[in-house]
Amino acid sequence: MRHFDLPLDDVALRRLDAARIAWYAGRLYPDASVADLRTVAALWTWFFLLDDACDGPGGASGADVAALRAGVLDVLRRGPRARPAGFRGPLRRMLADAWQAPRARMSLPWQRRFADAVAHHLAGDRTEAENKTRGHRPGVSEYVELRRATSAAYVSYTMIEFVSGHALPDAVYHHPALRALAATGNDLLSWFNDLVSLETDRVTSGGHNLVLAIAREQRLPEERAVEAAVGRWLATMRRFMELRATIPSFGPELAPAVAAHVEGVARSVRGTIDWSLESGRYSASRS
Repeated sequence: MRHFDLPLDDVALRRLDAARIAWYAGRLYPDASVADLRTVAALWTWFFLLDDACDGPGGASGADVAALRAGVLDVLRRGPRARPAGFRGPLRRMLADAWQAPRARMSLPWQRRFADAVAHHLAGDRTEAENKTRGHRPGVSEYVELRRATSAAYVSYTMIEFVSGHALPDAVYHHPALRALAATGNDLLSWFNDLVSLETDRVTSGGHNLVLAIAREQRLPEERAVEAAVGRWLATMRRFMELRATIPSFGPELAPAVAAHVEGVARSVRGTIDWSLESGRYSASRS
């Protein structure tokens, strides 16, 4: 962080260190090489810094996020030397540096897939920012769909190919069976995060939390809404296991890549749970 001259004082740096973001990268990709783990950890740290910049009651506006999104995509699509007007300074330099290794090694279709996932994530951030500005608190169905974007889980899934070395054709990556598994895994890790960050979200999220959405829509006290969210999570985990057990075969040549992807999605769920309980990022929410 000091290398990129980010405007973080010692307290902020200690808080970032306590978040153990590199451990999160390791939880998601335990088979990654040291070099690849550094790359993923740098990207994930950048995402968390971006999240902190966009989130909270005094966070970025929808227009701010839209300009940021355009600049980020310019760097991802045109390369690290791009210097878009809406995306300057330390965050641009950090992304440009972390993006060099994937861009040099991965195919153009993969790079487009990664950029599309980032675009989807930042579009979700923009919608959440606009909701907060106008005081709109989403219902459960609306929130679940939006949360699939703001979680950035779909970005993390693209990195499975980067660390495993097993590439999936677009037709397989977007196959309905794999997409259903990916969405279900996304829900599981997102809702778990909502449970551990509930105390903070109650103040800063503008209602963007599964528990808060359930409480408002079903007119439940918060304790009952937590129970409902946990029940929903457990039922979704059963569904995840069913989906995982019925992934079709795409032939022997693609079997290693499909297996790596399916295992990677599962690791994203378990890794998020384990990391959330060992990271200082949510310790205040659990106290």
